Amino acid sequence: MKREILINGSQRETRVAILEDDRLVELLVDRPDHRRTVGDIYLGRVEAVLPGIQAAFVDIGLEKSAFLHASDLLEPEEDDEPEDSDEADEAFEEAEEEQERAKGKGRGQNGNGEPRQREVRSRRALPDVSEILKKGQTLLVQVTKEPISTKGCRVTAQISLAGRFLVYMPYASKVGVSRKIESKELRTRLREMVGKYLPKDAGGMIVRTVAEDVTEEHVQREVESLLNLWKKINRKKTFVRAPALVQRETSLTRGIIRDLFSAKVDALHVDSKELYNEIEAYLKQVDPELLGRANLYGEAVPLFDKFDIENEIRDLFKARCDLPTGGYIIIQPTEALVSIDVNTGRYTGKKDPEKTILKTNIEAAREIARQIRLRDIGGIIVCDFIDMETRANRDRVLQELRTHLGRDRARTKAFAVSELGLIEMTRQRVRPSLWHSMTAECPACKGSGRVFTPEVVARRLERSLKRAGRERRERQLAVRLHPEVALYLLEEEPRLIHTLGKLTGLELELRDDPMMRVDEFRLMSRPGGRDVTEIYAVA
Repeated sequence: MKREILINGSQRETRVAILEDDRLVELLVDRPDHRRTVGDIYLGRVEAVLPGIQAAFVDIGLEKSAFLHASDLLEPEEDDEPEDSDEADEAFEEAEEEQERAKGKGRGQNGNGEPRQREVRSRRALPDVSEILKKGQTLLVQVTKEPISTKGCRVTAQISLAGRFLVYMPYASKVGVSRKIESKELRTRLREMVGKYLPKDAGGMIVRTVAEDVTEEHVQREVESLLNLWKKINRKKTFVRAPALVQRETSLTRGIIRDLFSAKVDALHVDSKELYNEIEAYLKQVDPELLGRANLYGEAVPLFDKFDIENEIRDLFKARCDLPTGGYIIIQPTEALVSIDVNTGRYTGKKDPEKTILKTNIEAAREIARQIRLRDIGGIIVCDFIDMETRANRDRVLQELRTHLGRDRARTKAFAVSELGLIEMTRQRVRPSLWHSMTAECPACKGSGRVFTPEVVARRLERSLKRAGRERRERQLAVRLHPEVALYLLEEEPRLIHTLGKLTGLELELRDDPMMRVDEFRLMSRPGGRDVTEIYAVA
């Protein structure tokens, strides 16, 4: 598979696009006014301990207190080697879906009757959080999930420091190796190599996937670097007063180079000389062989236009995504989950309806996996595929979805097709989706995506004017409406205002106002111009 990384840098924004086979699959955006906090380490102060939910709230100096669960005070299981991730914050086990355990599962099975592959949380009993934490206590915590919607960030007391080849975990006690490195001989060699340079009782290390061909020299250098960074953090925490930032995670660009840029990436293009120099200096230290794959882009055509991905970025916020053969999917975020609906659209196939449906569903499975990764959608996702008659076809679609989800850097789980034809899945969420972070609620529809029709506005206006006539506080009113609604009244109900005036005894004047929302009206007293809408408005 062809992989490329594009970095578009400016003073106010840095955008990173990841392409696979010339298609955009990930977009990361970093702005000074909304910097990423995952991986940041704080000296926090416990604000409240809540034994009822086995959690505590920790003040780390942000707008809202951080959430610390009792499970994030635990050390990893001795026999549980954390799965490697390409992001630094995934070096430790994050309990994203604790509710999974509460679902009725058979012994050795998940909620859909399938063999349980791996539990999200350790089964050992959680400690009593009230015995470990006290109000006013200070402790080091690391951000694992950014604030989303009305919730504050989530933190863990299990600190991890990510390097190019290793992740250092000061409170762990062993050397683990990424599960993605399958060779037993290689795993043993890497574990012994790291153990050789890791001092006794200095903590634990995780060997990352990118370290398959690492040399002893690089391992020694990185072990020393991570240990020195931890010493620096410990020294700093003694000089600051909680709440305080102790260590900031590396920049987006440097993090991408550290976590993603490897021999598996064909090329990296960056259009900022400053960022290119930073990347070049970093690669000279950690992996000089990759320097030839990093290119400074200097053409007149903007970088993202050159690779024809600006249109794809604009389409990120549309609900509808078209499929190659004519079908389409609809993506609708809600407060509790994200729903995805699959439709055949204009694709009718030839003769066999089941083949038509299967082809559409397979295309949809590929696009769904790409879109949730591209839009950075997390949490619970429910996919409503077109109903299929045979179990073999349902399994085929599920396997296609899981195969493409396997390319995702975030942890995902897709469950078997339910009796209603739905596929439920979860995706690790560490920050708000692009939809949340790059869009704002519409002031007209207030997030519903719909506005009242002119006819409905006319009926609401009629009820409000009748109420004003009954109360007789005003004698003269100016009715301000959006031009579209005013035109509707003039063309479809030209006698309405005159009739209401006679019925209520009010002197009414109709005014169009392009500054009004399409489903809004205002009642203004005359001649003073006082707004009395709230007095008389009814549903």
